[in-house]
Amino acid sequence: MNCADACVHPYPEGDSSLRRLAEEAAGLGYDCIVCTGQVDPAVATRIPVICGAVVAGRTFQDVLGRIRRDTGQAHLIMACAGDVKLNRALLSYRGIHILRGVHTVHSKAFDHICAKNAAESETAVNISLFPIVHGRGPIRQNALRCYSDVLRLHRRYGFPVTVSSDAHSILDLRSARVVPRLCSLFGMEPEEAEEALGAPGRLLNPRRSVEVVP
Repeated sequence: MNCADACVHPYPEGDSSLRRLAEEAAGLGYDCIVCTGQVDPAVATRIPVICGAVVAGRTFQDVLGRIRRDTGQAHLIMACAGDVKLNRALLSYRGIHILRGVHTVHSKAFDHICAKNAAESETAVNISLFPIVHGRGPIRQNALRCYSDVLRLHRRYGFPVTVSSDAHSILDLRSARVVPRLCSLFGMEPEEAEEALGAPGRLLNPRRSVEVVP
């Protein structure tokens, strides 16, 4: 699992079945994908599929409640970014694997304290390529600016980074060879992009101890 798309959204969240997304991703050079929703073990796929769950809430307690109720069979827990107070708490909690959506919140919502917490808990910060590929004008520019800031903090503190297409159909997927070029738009080096593509597999076998939600 050294090259993974860190989040895709199969039907019913998206327009393409899990089987089709996995087949297309394999053809684009991926070794595995992380998907949202339930994974039917009876569905055969060309490459391994990691079941992920996306949780969101206004407060840390809201998020913990959703982890208890909604994560089911998920192997990777992905929390949506919020304000700086929430992000600091999420990134201190070892029961969350990935923080998503940093490009959608205030520019000050991911600061050096968040970065330190992420490094200590080995929680990854996700780079979604969706706003770069499909966004226009301010949306795209804000995402590039945000990812540049995340990259700067990543280089300083060493927290993990993942990269996702956030594909809702096979048309949204991007070749693994293209990902480093897209990431270069905000300053990421090819070897850094390769490391980010391999991060989901490493998150499944962390050095950290996992906190259990009471």
